[in-house]
Amino acid sequence: MAVVRTPLILANHFLPIMRALYFSRGVHLAKLRDLKGLGPKSEKLLIEVGIHTEKELREIGAIRAFIRLKRESNTKPSLNFLYAMVGALEGEHWLNIARHEKGQLIMELEGYRELEKLLNTEGVL
Repeated sequence: MAVVRTPLILANHFLPIMRALYFSRGVHLAKLRDLKGLGPKSEKLLIEVGIHTEKELREIGAIRAFIRLKRESNTKPSLNFLYAMVGALEGEHWLNIARHEKGQLIMELEGYRELEKLLNTEGVL
């Protein structure tokens, strides 16, 4: 018996492949809100702290962007926003990031904080 593939099944099958190709080619969307998991509110908060484009978010990274938001934004972000930024950069839903990368991200966040304390103590920052 032949397997019948509807357009929806085909789309679900090829979407991860297409997403990987899209992100691997360095294509950058015009607006942050166009990234998966980020909307107008997220875009507004990132712009508020000087991150205007996908390219800028990729360059600074989700962890450093999160720290900047914690420091400089009037609205303090939750860890869900960190997961959303990572997910946006990886083309994944933020819940998948929270489930699979939460521990690693929290360790990286703590590592940045410890390094920052050390550099402040040494007078570098």
